[in-house]
Amino acid sequence: MLLGIDFNTWWFVVIMLCIIGYTVLDGFDLGVGILHICVKNDYERRVFMNAIGPVWDGNAVWLVIVVGGLFAGFPGTYATIMSSFYIPITVFIAGLILRAVAIEFRGKNESRSWRRLWDSVFFSASLTIAFGAGILIGNMIQGIPLDSAEDFTGDLGDMLTPYTILVGITAVACFIMHGILYLVMKTEGALHDKVRGWVNRCIIFFIVSYYITTMATLIYQPHMVSRLRDRPYLFIFALISMLAIANVPRLVSKAKDGMAFLFSGLSIASLIVLFAIGLYPVLLRSTVNPEHNSLTIYNTGSSLLTYKILMIIVAIGMPLVLVYGTIVYRTFRGRVKIDRHSY
Repeated sequence: MLLGIDFNTWWFVVIMLCIIGYTVLDGFDLGVGILHICVKNDYERRVFMNAIGPVWDGNAVWLVIVVGGLFAGFPGTYATIMSSFYIPITVFIAGLILRAVAIEFRGKNESRSWRRLWDSVFFSASLTIAFGAGILIGNMIQGIPLDSAEDFTGDLGDMLTPYTILVGITAVACFIMHGILYLVMKTEGALHDKVRGWVNRCIIFFIVSYYITTMATLIYQPHMVSRLRDRPYLFIFALISMLAIANVPRLVSKAKDGMAFLFSGLSIASLIVLFAIGLYPVLLRSTVNPEHNSLTIYNTGSSLLTYKILMIIVAIGMPLVLVYGTIVYRTFRGRVKIDRHSY
């Protein structure tokens, strides 16, 4: 126990904080990657790519921490997820690899066909990662068929349901909104005016997707709000989420771009918090027999000694990651300037 909370719960919190770190930071990277295809001019596409060039690889570190933390803290859940979602995870990893290759290879040749090829790869990979992240979250909410041996008994069709696809679309919309707000801060001149003209449409796309997904969750996934009903004080997080989302267009209308971006990040973070509250203590819900076959932080957790060692590692490593990120963002703050060293 640590401060009256068991180590299983503490590690669940650590993983959720890392998911917040990934979705908030790599989220705008993915949004920029999806929007990258919307501009036709090579200079404008270079600006988009250089807006995320110094930070995208550092942002992706949070995903490595999430996967490593799941493996170390909840090995049973890790094993089931990796085997059950084998095809989606393979596609997801392919997206991560191809996005990195596209960023590094695009500028190696000035041929228009060469750059168009990697532009298409960059867009497709970014879209695949964003949609795939939403699909995974959607399946963790609705559950998958697991038997008493914690084995997946379904097929790919059980994962690609209307609900999970809806969550995937909402994730894409969320990252697009986050990405466009980041681009507003990083661009200037005519490109800045063009990007600002897209902001309202991107925000509307997200708000509509968010509203539909929320209604679908309340109707078809009522277990996600049971903890809120049992503990009304937790509704404060739902209120924070709604206020954060509502504040984004207000700040955009006042040209407070930096604050709008911060509140966009807060809206993502608050949605992940609500996801964690609805899920806890379950990590992967079984649709066959939810009470007995679901994977929780307790029936798939590691030993007490493992958790103590992991918490020491987190206490040392997390501040280093945060310091590194702070230095990188401070170093490359400001508008994008294209020179011979740019992508």
